[in-house]
Amino acid sequence: MPITSKHISQTVKTYLTVRPEYVDELKMVTDLLDAGVDITPRKEFRGHATAGAVLVNDDGLVLQIRHKGLGRWLLPGGHLESGDESLRGAALRELSEETGFNLELVSEDGEDPIHVDVHRIPANPGKGEPDHHHFDFRFLFRTSGDVGALQTEEVTGADWLSVDALQSPLRDHVRAAIA
Repeated sequence: MPITSKHISQTVKTYLTVRPEYVDELKMVTDLLDAGVDITPRKEFRGHATAGAVLVNDDGLVLQIRHKGLGRWLLPGGHLESGDESLRGAALRELSEETGFNLELVSEDGEDPIHVDVHRIPANPGKGEPDHHHFDFRFLFRTSGDVGALQTEEVTGADWLSVDALQSPLRDHVRAAIA
């Protein structure tokens, strides 16, 4: 069954129960959900959900990919697809697709997102996309494995970087989780 607004609403509610200090940051998300807007399709340009993987190895380093289109180091992740059944499952799918990671070597670190980030995406006329927002649900995973074959259409590199390379508040959440 595809990801539903109910699943996303429950995920946000649980997240805000643990991290009530983010109520204002997630107001755009909760307002859309409260209005009955389906934020799963990537063509919902008021904002839509995405999922990301924060993969930490045995040395406490975080896997990041070099995004081809943006030319920046990012966490593996991306848009939801119709076959995704949960936000966490979408994060794992994206991790596997972008990095070729063997998911048998990945363990989940909790069911809930470690962070939910709202950020603006610039217009992309080539894809017919105006400025819009991503609501990125980021999940923490652990591994003793390594990267496989990269998805060269979207990724130009992958590397294990220090937790310090992450932006706050995600950096702080990951530090606390792996301490």
